[in-house]
Amino acid sequence: MKMGAPGPSQAQEASRAEARGPGGLGGDPAGAPGAPATPARAATPTPELGLRGGGSGARPAGGSGESFCFPPARGPPAPPRRGAPVWGALQAPPAAPPRPLRGPGRDHRRPFIRRRSRGAQGRDRSRPPRRREQKPIQFAWPPSTRPWSPGLSPALPSLLCEPWLPAWPTAMATMVAQKLSHLLPTLRQAHQEPQPSGQPEPVFTVDRAEVPPLFWKPYIYVGYRPLHQTWRFYFRTLFQQHNEAVNVWTHLLAALVLLLRLAVFAGTVDFWGDPHALPLFIIVLASFTYLSLSALAHLLQAKSEFWHYSFFFLDYVGVAVYQFGSALAHFYYAIEPAWHAQVQTIFLPTAAFLAWLSCTGSCYSKYSQKPGLLGRTCQEVPSALAYALDISPVVHRILVSPDPTADDPALLYHKCQVVFFLLAAAFFSAFVPERWFPGSCHVFGQGHQLFHVFLVLCTLAQLEAVALDYEARRPIYEPLHARWPHNFSGLFLLTVGSSVLTAFLLSQLVRRKLDRKTQ
Repeated sequence: MKMGAPGPSQAQEASRAEARGPGGLGGDPAGAPGAPATPARAATPTPELGLRGGGSGARPAGGSGESFCFPPARGPPAPPRRGAPVWGALQAPPAAPPRPLRGPGRDHRRPFIRRRSRGAQGRDRSRPPRRREQKPIQFAWPPSTRPWSPGLSPALPSLLCEPWLPAWPTAMATMVAQKLSHLLPTLRQAHQEPQPSGQPEPVFTVDRAEVPPLFWKPYIYVGYRPLHQTWRFYFRTLFQQHNEAVNVWTHLLAALVLLLRLAVFAGTVDFWGDPHALPLFIIVLASFTYLSLSALAHLLQAKSEFWHYSFFFLDYVGVAVYQFGSALAHFYYAIEPAWHAQVQTIFLPTAAFLAWLSCTGSCYSKYSQKPGLLGRTCQEVPSALAYALDISPVVHRILVSPDPTADDPALLYHKCQVVFFLLAAAFFSAFVPERWFPGSCHVFGQGHQLFHVFLVLCTLAQLEAVALDYEARRPIYEPLHARWPHNFSGLFLLTVGSSVLTAFLLSQLVRRKLDRKTQ
């Protein structure tokens, strides 16, 4: 083909274009005939076209598409037409429709691409990016370990899964809610319905019909403690309500007061160096003995019939010891010289014998269980005789006092102790006020309780009077007891030993009696 020769015909150009296919490389964009085909090359984005590389097809910049690529050429590429520009051969594919902002076509995994639009006046207006909705955090909990129980409020899981909460605090709060949902109903159930234990709750009191007649009290029908329980059970009844509680606490508190009083005496009195201080120590010791044994007897006597007898026998031993201690203190500190001259040889031996007789009569009355006047006589007559001898020095001193209105506080305490003892004896013997109100004094208001109260007041007043006489009447009692100040120690030990032996022998008789009863 020569220079200046006419180009190929239109039929030849049409066949070449058909061979290249539509959109092929090197095609004439204007459709001019004779345009030569150019070889295929990578497309470079240009500002004129506004195209972005990558993807499956070409889309205009700013659209909702992300990438494009040229379609592959079909057939052999046509040689480029002489004089045709290379870039003019690029042909932009048709623009694809934009994807919807919402709906199934919206890709939530890619960030929002700002879309620019033009207003009515032709100026650019930027639309702020729409904040996408964040799905709540979901946890793959097994069915048995759900983070909330059915009893929990259904609003709580939605609150815990708000989008503004981070992941790990939300999981921690969910676990805490799970624990609380299981714990709170358990605590509520335990508060409303206590869990049954292996052992039933102990019954601290029973009616009169559920205990043997040995434990019955006149006009008292309830408040008795059951028999054959553990020792721990009866010690626990110290803090329970029953018909012996007041009897226990009155003498128990008085015993503690006596210990404090003894501590005060130990700071002011020389018990070891002063031979005239020994009767004061004996009276304090005797008072503490009878108060503590009485409290122990009333607390533990409901263990069984044998222990009922045994503990009250010990109670009577304490009463005998206190009787001799009172007689010794009155004889040593409160006696007047005239009365001392008449009874000095027989007073202490007789007091020891009457104390033992009082213990024996009380033990025998408890052992025989004889109703009526005979049983009361065996207990009360020896005690009345012992008290009459023991208080005689005080009564003589009150009667022969030259000036009853003189400033003698010890004498006033002696008068008080006499009055308190007489009141105690009256309540002990008459069974009042429960006799007047039968069935109404089960816990409080029994005559024996009032007997305990007045006997404690008598003991405290007696100790104060003896302490004052020990300090103020030393010039009187030192000459009277200068010859044999220690003979009373042997009598005191003899009284204690004989009373304990008597109680032990009677307890053995009780054991044999109960054994015959059970056979």
